[in-house]
Amino acid sequence: MPDLSSDDRPVSADSHVVEGPEVFAGLAERFGDEAPRVVHRPGGGDHIVIPSRGDGGVNVGLMALAATRLDHARPLERRPGHKPGTGSIEDPEIQAYLTGGYAALRPGLRDGARRAEDQDIDGLAAEVLYPGYFSMFSLRDVELLVALQRNYNDWLADHTRASNGRLIGLAALPVQDPQRAVAELERAIDLGHRGVVIPSNAPKGRRYCDPEFDPLWARAQEAGVPVSFHVGCFSHIPAWLKQSAGRDPITVYAGTASLIHDTLVELMCRGVCRRFPDLRFVVAEFNAGWIAHWLDRVDQGWRREYAKDPSGPAVEPVHEIWRRQFFATVEDDRAALLTREMLGDETLVWGSDYPHTDSTWPCSVAVLDEILADQPPATRSAITRDNVARLYGL
Repeated sequence: MPDLSSDDRPVSADSHVVEGPEVFAGLAERFGDEAPRVVHRPGGGDHIVIPSRGDGGVNVGLMALAATRLDHARPLERRPGHKPGTGSIEDPEIQAYLTGGYAALRPGLRDGARRAEDQDIDGLAAEVLYPGYFSMFSLRDVELLVALQRNYNDWLADHTRASNGRLIGLAALPVQDPQRAVAELERAIDLGHRGVVIPSNAPKGRRYCDPEFDPLWARAQEAGVPVSFHVGCFSHIPAWLKQSAGRDPITVYAGTASLIHDTLVELMCRGVCRRFPDLRFVVAEFNAGWIAHWLDRVDQGWRREYAKDPSGPAVEPVHEIWRRQFFATVEDDRAALLTREMLGDETLVWGSDYPHTDSTWPCSVAVLDEILADQPPATRSAITRDNVARLYGL
């Protein structure tokens, strides 16, 4: 683990891997065309493809576009207090990643032992790693899903061990089968992972407050393992989201936080947090500027519900639940800082999102200087280092 007592640089609480081909090894032989595999297309890059879906799959370069920023002939535009611009899909630097595949990626994205090179460019001490291939959470064949996530967790353990303590891995759990999820949690603990990631929504037809998930919450609480929900990591695409396909895409992007609301209500208002008060949850890459207002609305809604039907769960102050059990990652989220007195400095953790398009890399320290310029030093230390260290026992 990184020695934060001798390295005062920020720690990213939300960064990502680009899964190597080893993650998908052996799956096609066992599960046929339903299994993801890496396909190289000459002149077209490397793609993670599920043949039964009949689409183009996911170009691995798309999971790493922030890493092209040092290659641009002219630096991408960046507004004060904000991450760099995204660039254009037609930029030759971006096209080089899309057509070059794994071989075109920065070495630190292929080899955990070299990730420190990218961290040093950005001025970071360490990173907490989430998956890059989000579809690993939504495969319909549970046996395939379990096999893929076991492969991923094994690969991630090797990837982080090679980093000399500068990478902290979060294991993926197959919650579609809660018993198997508990078994994989045990394996993740043995592998040395410091936390776990599960889909941001419960499996179809179920809720995270259902009793079948209690053994998972109980074991995670007992082991002191935080449970993360990351944007884009669905167990399935909700019907209401499919119906949003006709809406303006800017509206959909701006409303991303709505994707975690159901899960938060299931945890906070439907008994999970009451039954497991020492369990910690992380809301990752949904940012946090919306949370203080939303908690007020949840509090009002819960009180209105209880007034109409007092046979339901007794109301608990949701702001207190949040401060007791939840963390949210922020990037260049100035709105979160302006509401930090309501959320609590202790609940916010900063993340660079490297190497994804929304990343602050390689300008993270400058962005932090700008958005935290009027905040006390203790707040900066809490959000960029102390909270993530406490959360994962660094």
